Amino acid sequence: MSPLLVVILISVALSTFAWIASLLTGATSWVDQLWSIAPIAYVWVFAGYAGLTDIRLDVMAALVTLWGVRLTFNLARKGGYTGVEDYRWQVLRDGMGRGQFQLFNFFFIVIYQNVILVLITLPALTAYQHRSTTPVGVLDWLLATLFLACTTGEALADQQQWDFQTRKRTQVATGRTPSPQFLQSGLFRFSRHPNYFFELAQWWIFFLFGAVAASSLLQWSVVGAFLLSVLFVGSTNFTEKITLSRYPEYEEYRRRTSPIVPWFSRSGAQDVHVI
Repeated sequence: MSPLLVVILISVALSTFAWIASLLTGATSWVDQLWSIAPIAYVWVFAGYAGLTDIRLDVMAALVTLWGVRLTFNLARKGGYTGVEDYRWQVLRDGMGRGQFQLFNFFFIVIYQNVILVLITLPALTAYQHRSTTPVGVLDWLLATLFLACTTGEALADQQQWDFQTRKRTQVATGRTPSPQFLQSGLFRFSRHPNYFFELAQWWIFFLFGAVAASSLLQWSVVGAFLLSVLFVGSTNFTEKITLSRYPEYEEYRRRTSPIVPWFSRSGAQDVHVI
């Protein structure tokens, strides 16, 4: 049995589980819970089929494991494994009929997202196929360093958001009105979604591992990073539409701040901190 077939079978099993669980519980957070776990299993399948003797594949698997551990921790502390659902799913549920939402759940939340989770890991398949032809070199170690830098950047962005939301909840609990209502300082001064930027950067770097192994950028596995980027663009637009409906002042923040790729403020505004 080929490693790709094993990965596909695991994905089918996880998709089936997520769909049935969503029907039984009425919650659509199951794929969210699998998001940081499934890619780890997929990449280790390819590394395992190489006998855990290919340095490039072992490094790729280790990097994805670090990515997954960090993401799992961040989801866990927000209650993602104890019944807390992404608020965006409820917004979508409220805007659709029951049948319409179940179709959306099956085809987009379950099928499409699980397909993406397979596709983003397929540069490991490319590395597996070229494991005997292209030795590990300087480019691989450079990519590993960049991947780790992006993992660190995403961890920092998530921590800044966590600290902000914690202070905001404390203010609300004590009867104070938080100001500002959304994070605009730190990394969020340069990007409205720095965590998205670093997340996407990691998977584009992961694609480059496969390209280096194949000695060519013309690899079909680029479709994974591309579709993930499309997904994040759609998610960003939807998230910001919700935020604007709650905080009209968000429009000014949007005007002066880059959406995803970090860049300097267009108005030169100073950091805004919670008072």
